[in-house]
Amino acid sequence: MPLLTDFLPTTKKEMELRGWDELDIILFSGDAYVDHPSFGAAVIGRTLEAAGYKVAIVPQPDWHGDFRDFKKLGRPRLFFGIAPGCMDSMVNKYTANRRLRSEDAYSPDGRHDCRPEYPTIVYTKILKQLFPDVPVALGGIEASMRRLSHYDYWKDKLMKCILCDSGADLIIYGMGEKPIIALANELASGKNIKEIRHIPQTVFLCKENEIPGGFQDDDIILHPHEECLRNKKAHAENFRHIEEESNKVHAQRLIQGVDGMYAVVNPPYPPMQTEDLDASFDLPYTRLPHPKYKGKRIPAYEMIKHSVNIHRGCFGGCAFCTISAHQGKFITCRSKENILREVRKVIQMPDFKGYLSDLGGPSANMYGMEGKNKKACERCKRPSCIHPEVCPNLNTSHRKLLDIYHAVDALPGIKKSFIGSGVRYDLLLHHSKDEESNKAAREYTHELIVKHVSGRLKVAPEHTSDRVLKLMRKPSFEQFEQFKRIFDRINREENLREQIIPYFISSHPGCMEEDMAELAVKTKNLDFHLEQVQDFTPTPMTISTETWYTGYDPYTLEPVFSAKTPKEKLAQRQFFFWYKPEERRNIERELRRIGREDLIPLLYNRSFSKRPNDQSPKRPNDQSPKRPNDPHRTTNYRQKESGYMRGRNRSDEQPHSSHRRKHQQNNPKNKSKHQ
Repeated sequence: MPLLTDFLPTTKKEMELRGWDELDIILFSGDAYVDHPSFGAAVIGRTLEAAGYKVAIVPQPDWHGDFRDFKKLGRPRLFFGIAPGCMDSMVNKYTANRRLRSEDAYSPDGRHDCRPEYPTIVYTKILKQLFPDVPVALGGIEASMRRLSHYDYWKDKLMKCILCDSGADLIIYGMGEKPIIALANELASGKNIKEIRHIPQTVFLCKENEIPGGFQDDDIILHPHEECLRNKKAHAENFRHIEEESNKVHAQRLIQGVDGMYAVVNPPYPPMQTEDLDASFDLPYTRLPHPKYKGKRIPAYEMIKHSVNIHRGCFGGCAFCTISAHQGKFITCRSKENILREVRKVIQMPDFKGYLSDLGGPSANMYGMEGKNKKACERCKRPSCIHPEVCPNLNTSHRKLLDIYHAVDALPGIKKSFIGSGVRYDLLLHHSKDEESNKAAREYTHELIVKHVSGRLKVAPEHTSDRVLKLMRKPSFEQFEQFKRIFDRINREENLREQIIPYFISSHPGCMEEDMAELAVKTKNLDFHLEQVQDFTPTPMTISTETWYTGYDPYTLEPVFSAKTPKEKLAQRQFFFWYKPEERRNIERELRRIGREDLIPLLYNRSFSKRPNDQSPKRPNDQSPKRPNDPHRTTNYRQKESGYMRGRNRSDEQPHSSHRRKHQQNNPKNKSKHQ
């Protein structure tokens, strides 16, 4: 068992055990302290420690009463850092219907009372009250996605740069290892926080005459916040620039006026290299929750403790997702040796039974993929490398990823390595001019289904309407149908009974009731009973959110309809559950109201007629038992790698879809499946 001194200190006593009487940096975290590379406060803390700084973490401080948790470690020599959590606090707490979630996945025993709403603002105000002269730097997904004017769904209003509401001195946006060290070094050299204006990937507020170099020709001057309040189209126009500059190799500086000041966003650092990412994962994590949580369950940790992340970044550019906005679209891969080192650590864990729950990343199958011509990538400002079509400059070979799988599976102690992260089937179906890449894609598809699926394979078609999918930046539904045919064929050939778990979203911008009705018919014809679904939740600084709020597509400025009222949203959502007896009457009435009576017999006919007390309609002669829902699946915490970003917007999930299939208990090929 690790010693208390193997963790970063959280109390005065733990500081004394290390022989410290002063700290350089104190981090305040909205999450429980889990010393693991998937948790942001741990990554930042270990990164600072490796650079020679004395750093401590105060996890989930009590923000009521006398603020003793904020005072207990005293005044740091350099600065306070705010790490509000792996997820946006409001997404973490509320569903799309603004209802309280069943648990807080990043708190002990899933408790809801361990963090406030908007901890970035609450923690900063307390620290500024107690220590007004100590700099406060913000990081994490909450501040990163609120670095400029943004729509807040829970307050239903357009909000300013979070520096205005919090009173903090600086934002570090995106993945923060490089800028946090640069900031610490500058402050350690004796500079005042107000003098530090040049660090890439930071945001600060200043007066016009304090903008470094003044307004420059290549700066992008955004519409001021006050204009965005008056004119939603101006806000939509802003967002195109924000997204593009987040995904460029050589980005431009963004400047936005607010409250008589200017929010200045410095361009990001270049993407990390393999050796940088390896160094981050090689830091001396214990990979365990702090001993203070002994006997308590931290749901997010339970989900990822036997998993390994193999890369950073995502070039999918999905309109509702913050991964590329936070991590960037360029893929940084860990080396094979580095990955194997971490897998060996997992193997040594006392409760490891030989089953690696996930060997993936923000998207499971982007490892090793990059532009063939790097100079072309340096000029590119597309937010997605695969939408509306796969970039011809993109190397889509799965060969390096197969090599990783083979190396991991060959390790003693590994019985199975499962792929729990979402798979991009459009990459598997892409026909490249390079036949070797096509061959590797076929091999990967077969090996994935035969060796790396724990009974269920997660994919995300998101919708069936190509018009809606275009707004989502997702491939045509025909590609999902094509992939399902391949999946079913391999299952037949290998005598498997595996299941595809598709994700779908209702009420996304551009989606109408008729689109949802057609989704119900199409998924019924594919023999799905959908339950793994969600209602679209607008989250700060995504293209979908800005479209939803403004009513305009930020790239075309054309009007886009969005379902906004509870009645409109419920009318769309009900079509997911056409197979439930209690929904039939409402669905038939709604189909008549929108003039689509023609879909009623396609949903409700004799071959799928309901029998009394039967909760899942079955085909004639289908007596196969229903597979139980997966008790382990809640949210894809792997996509929240390093804690700075919320991965997919799975904010209102239900249990897995019940796709009718044969019972697999007696199938010898499934004897070793992870249960």
